[in-house]
Amino acid sequence: MRILITGAGGQLGRALQAAFEYDEITAFTHAQLDITSYHDVQQAIAARRPEIVINAAAYTNVDGAETEREAAYRGNALGPRNLALATAGRNIPLLHVSTDYVFDGASDRPYHEFDQCHPLSVYGKSKLAGEQVVASLNPRHYLVRTAWLYSEEGRNFPLTMLAQATRDEVRVVNDQFGSPTYAPHLAGAIVELLETELYGLYHLAGNGGASWYELTLKLYQGCGISTRVRPVTTSDFPRPALRPRYAVLTSIQDPQILLPPWEEGLAEFSEKSK
Repeated sequence: MRILITGAGGQLGRALQAAFEYDEITAFTHAQLDITSYHDVQQAIAARRPEIVINAAAYTNVDGAETEREAAYRGNALGPRNLALATAGRNIPLLHVSTDYVFDGASDRPYHEFDQCHPLSVYGKSKLAGEQVVASLNPRHYLVRTAWLYSEEGRNFPLTMLAQATRDEVRVVNDQFGSPTYAPHLAGAIVELLETELYGLYHLAGNGGASWYELTLKLYQGCGISTRVRPVTTSDFPRPALRPRYAVLTSIQDPQILLPPWEEGLAEFSEKSK
């Protein structure tokens, strides 16, 4: 299968290239293909003639989006719109990756695919706009929501906490909950999803939920780090963008594709990070 991946320089983009072992991959970084340019998107798809396009490109600066509103919507809504138009015109399926931040976190249970969205931040609103435009323009779409993505490369929470492990103590928020997702596990689930050829909306995230504090404790334990971890509240770390308090993801979609428990992904990450 000929697969075109955008956002190939990011955590998921790199993991996807490794996951599709026997396919013909065209992988574009942001520098190689700016999806906010419809002309460039059209040219790339016409030249490469993919059988599936996977959009792993996004504007991901959650706090920056509060002041860089236009940039957030260009990256998270206009770019997906361009991909949806270009792929729909050639009858090519499009898989687009979204986020748990489309929810407000007011739930007392994990969010499934049919729960109502209510994003709190500009970032979350721009990602929801991207979902909506893809669904409206290309009927052959897969929408994949994930959460708290990390890998051994790039910028992510576990790597940040490892960098801070030289301190005597780190303070970590204990009242925000999500589904930590190891990028290689997500990439594998996306491969499995594409094999079904069943379009629609799917939640693909590390199975189960944890707070940032619990994630850090488990990370340090797995890496043999003795730094003290002190739980604090969100109010102790005020940020420009509101985060959902509880945004654990689950799936009731058919087919139900479940990732391994989040602890397994973190164990793999920890072993490679020692």
